[in-house]
Amino acid sequence: MKLVLIVVAFHALASGALAQPSAPPREWIDPDTGHRVIRLSDEPGSASLYFHQNPYSPDGQKLIITTPNGLSAINLRTRSIEKIVDGRVGVIIVGRKSGDVYYTRTVTNNNVRTTTVYATNLNTKATREIVKLPPAASVSSVNADETLLAGIIDEKLEAALKEGKPPAPPQQGRGDNYPGKGEMMENRLAERRPLRLITINTKTGEVKTLLRGTDWYNHIQFSPTDPTLLMFCHEGPWHKVDRTWTIRVDGSQLTQIHHRTMLMEIEGHEWFGADGKWIWYDLQTPRSTDFWVAGYEVATGNRTWYHLQKSEWSVHFNVSPDGKLFAGDGGGPSSVAAPDNGQWIYLFRPELVRDRTDGELPNAKDLIRPGFFRAEKLVNLAKHNYSLEPNVTFTPDMKWIVFRSNMFGPSHVFAVEIAKATSAQTKR
Repeated sequence: MKLVLIVVAFHALASGALAQPSAPPREWIDPDTGHRVIRLSDEPGSASLYFHQNPYSPDGQKLIITTPNGLSAINLRTRSIEKIVDGRVGVIIVGRKSGDVYYTRTVTNNNVRTTTVYATNLNTKATREIVKLPPAASVSSVNADETLLAGIIDEKLEAALKEGKPPAPPQQGRGDNYPGKGEMMENRLAERRPLRLITINTKTGEVKTLLRGTDWYNHIQFSPTDPTLLMFCHEGPWHKVDRTWTIRVDGSQLTQIHHRTMLMEIEGHEWFGADGKWIWYDLQTPRSTDFWVAGYEVATGNRTWYHLQKSEWSVHFNVSPDGKLFAGDGGGPSSVAAPDNGQWIYLFRPELVRDRTDGELPNAKDLIRPGFFRAEKLVNLAKHNYSLEPNVTFTPDMKWIVFRSNMFGPSHVFAVEIAKATSAQTKR
């Protein structure tokens, strides 16, 4: 009897071992594109940051990723991985001045929730407390000189907390493509929840209100170079909102970045270029029909629009640090503009349409400068589920594009080389 039990147990263990998914390959050449792809993360469930959150150290050597149990830094030269923060936290950004990673941690004591902002040095792991947030506040950006945080205060939640009756927090969503997002966005916009757009001084904790209203303020991000310029959006169904705005940290110069010219025109997923001189965004004129990546020059208000094909549209775009290349993370079957040529990570080379006016148009400076993208497929994401957004970013040396993917099951962080693989690499 004991022998039978031992044999049964052995077979059960063997079957379980065989059922365990094998680790994704560490490196391969994509057979459909000829580009080299590497897996940067070791731990299943790891992910790179959202597309406009800076994940790189100022020297360009380290990349911050989230893991199931904290934050880790990947050395982009050696590919070694080091745990930086233990425990689940809300990562904000890697500071552009100090190189510290900023994040929030929430604890509950006696039914009172307290959220604190911390910063941890990527080299020494020394951690400092920045500020305890007001009870109804959240923050999502740090300015270029790391003197200010930016976020919102939910006035409905604030009033309820004072009465000891906190309501359920508003739905924020879990990505761009999950079932029910459209209904959630409609309901959240219709709620007209009163909010304040705020900054918090990282030294004194002083809270300053920049804007108060019932628009849904979201996608809050500071300029990477100008510590006084903040961008945010009016969130909601894109065809119903005037989405992209900037404001100065003293509350002045509230500026709408894009003005709609037709019904069902949409724009969004805005981000700053690395030098802070341009704001870029996804533009569709109208929705799901004609596609652009549009640019607004902060200093002048000049505009450049690059056209792309519907099959090349992406959930998120990004631009290289030198502004010469763009990338896209493709889209899935339920995306706003579902691609009809598969799912891909794209590289885009922008070209401007030749100006033949010889400067003779008196209003030339007020006109949009048109261009187009020449697209190249980098990674086949046929097996990727777009409930997880890949969120592409260029590495600081502009040799790789980092993204996250679940194409092998659990999410991992990958990078694809912009240059095509050499014949020697292909033969490995």
